[in-house]
Amino acid sequence: MKRFNYFSSILMMVSFSMAFTACNKNGTTPDGPGAEDLSGIVTEDLVLEANQTYYLSGSLQVKAPATLTIREGARLVARNNGEVIYILIEQGAKIDAQGTAQNPVVMTAEKESEGAWGGLHICGKAHTNLGAEGGMSEIGNAPYGGNDDDDNSGILRYVRLEYTGYAFDSEHESNGISLYGVGSGTTISYVQTYVGSDDGIEFFGGSVNVDHCVVVNCTDDSFDWTEGWNGTAHHLVAYQSDPTCDCLMECDNNGDNETAEPFSHPDLSYVTLIGNGSEENSRGIRLRAGTEVSLDNAVITGKPHTINVETAHTQSSLADGTSVLTNITMTGDFRNENESASYDSDDFLAATGNSIVESVEVSDRFYTPGKGAFETSSNWTSGWTR
Repeated sequence: MKRFNYFSSILMMVSFSMAFTACNKNGTTPDGPGAEDLSGIVTEDLVLEANQTYYLSGSLQVKAPATLTIREGARLVARNNGEVIYILIEQGAKIDAQGTAQNPVVMTAEKESEGAWGGLHICGKAHTNLGAEGGMSEIGNAPYGGNDDDDNSGILRYVRLEYTGYAFDSEHESNGISLYGVGSGTTISYVQTYVGSDDGIEFFGGSVNVDHCVVVNCTDDSFDWTEGWNGTAHHLVAYQSDPTCDCLMECDNNGDNETAEPFSHPDLSYVTLIGNGSEENSRGIRLRAGTEVSLDNAVITGKPHTINVETAHTQSSLADGTSVLTNITMTGDFRNENESASYDSDDFLAATGNSIVESVEVSDRFYTPGKGAFETSSNWTSGWTR
């Protein structure tokens, strides 16, 4: 996770309230329907039709009360034009992107490599632990947070994002999907981020619930949370083959104040995490900065230090049972990095169903039949993921 606020001035370069053009880079009309170049600020409902290709030539920022609707099979392709390109859904606006397993919505890039564009950013009105004023999005400088934990920012269903993680400078890159104070009225189900140069999916507070999420080769953390996220997440897959990938999960409450309330405390279940075997990027799940968590039914392999506990409140929440780790099968080791450990590997192994094993059966990159995210042996990732 990397924190920054950047260039609201770049957004001001676009002076129109809703902009999209139907011209290619040579100024001529592209062949075929649905080949518009999209950019700018959207203030009225915008529909992207099924099975059409649209090009993102700059940032696309959706403001309340507009809804960006993306129908099944639509492809959004970020131009390789040197512009800062991302999609931002502001508070009170919505995205309704619904594909199918056979025909997902795809957000990708002309340049087929990590960091080609800036991904998807959604700002909601649910809680954070940043205080009454909430926060500002890392990209687009849009406000997020509030007291409406039922807030609805729309629907993502069968959506794949590719080649995200645009580098704004040498220190700052964007996530695949960033969820800022997103509420439980939002539906996020069957989504994938594929090949990115920052986190795959990151939660900044909020109460949003997610399911059937896949992150493949995002070179910072696969899943990341902070600022008080307390939703549920089930059927999660992270896969890393790139040796530069960092944590499978990086889990914070608040990096500036580990006892800030409400605490991050997501409820996770049916999880498969496959690491890259790197000795340099050796942590699998990193529990720190005061986070709490409930994790049940997980398979974790490919990281030498599979579960790592840091900071006082994170440790005490495990010791007193506020946080719960159960039915976890993993290779590697359990580490408590606190100077005085009140919850250690013996405590982990004494909890219901936990075991440390020599190896885990994995087929086809991340499929763990009968275990973790695939507890019924049905491969729900088939057809719409890469």
